[in-house]
Amino acid sequence: MAMHAEQFAERYRAGLRTFLDDPGEAQRSQAYELGRQGLAEGLGVLDIAAAHAAALQRVLGAHGRRGLPEALMRGANDFFIECLSPFEMSHRGAREGARAWQRLNEALENEAKRIAHALHDEAGQLLASVHIALADVASGLPPPSRARLQEVRRLLHSIETELRSLSHELRPTVLDRLGLLPALQFLAESVARRAGIRIRVTGEEAGRLPSEVEITLYRIVQEALNNVVRHARAKRASIELRVGPERVSCAIRDNGIGFAPEQMQKGDGLGLTGINERLHALGGSLQIASKPRRGTVLRAEVPRRR
Repeated sequence: MAMHAEQFAERYRAGLRTFLDDPGEAQRSQAYELGRQGLAEGLGVLDIAAAHAAALQRVLGAHGRRGLPEALMRGANDFFIECLSPFEMSHRGAREGARAWQRLNEALENEAKRIAHALHDEAGQLLASVHIALADVASGLPPPSRARLQEVRRLLHSIETELRSLSHELRPTVLDRLGLLPALQFLAESVARRAGIRIRVTGEEAGRLPSEVEITLYRIVQEALNNVVRHARAKRASIELRVGPERVSCAIRDNGIGFAPEQMQKGDGLGLTGINERLHALGGSLQIASKPRRGTVLRAEVPRRR
């Protein structure tokens, strides 16, 4: 990156000199192209500003004590602004992409909520009706037949339990009704019971957060716990929720086998792509610390308000 910045500064200095000698449209296009190249090389706005400052210092030195004429100073500023145009356009594109991703997430969550309620309410009512009908039938049957019907009722209870679990995974009603911390506690209890590991949840009650913040952090914890169960071989895990005046953070720790950094950079097996995209849509950040046989810490942080 340092070499790229140094080479870019040389190109910038030459382009600025050309522009100050002849500030025409061709030179403006050259400034824009220079900015586009810098963006493609991974340079940032501060690198461009540093190149501009260094080039301007050279130009000022050439004019000695007389200083830079106002017209040349305006020209230098025009060149700088034109060079920054690709960065501004890239920022707009990223912002629009984040908004589109957020709208897509909201649409998916609304659809998941609709399906979850249908499973919980409508399917639940149908199963309750079946239970009543079976009870009526059983009352007129001899004991051996009643025993066989009882087995059917046990299977129906299993179906009810599975549907309820699926409904909560699609859209946890406790999140909508009580908020993030109770939803995380409910999730941890469910995963701990299913996977046979201990999961501790700590945090502070700080009132309701914006719905997009709550569902984003909930989904991230859900994905992180899935990783703990599938890959970590952990015996213990913990979830820590911290709510500050400006930002909300959630840390998920486990005492599992961990993984090397190159594993984290590979495929989507850990679900990190989806986590990063959810966080990016809210202007959040993700930090992961892990070493082989020393467990993993995943920390997600988002602004409290958009």
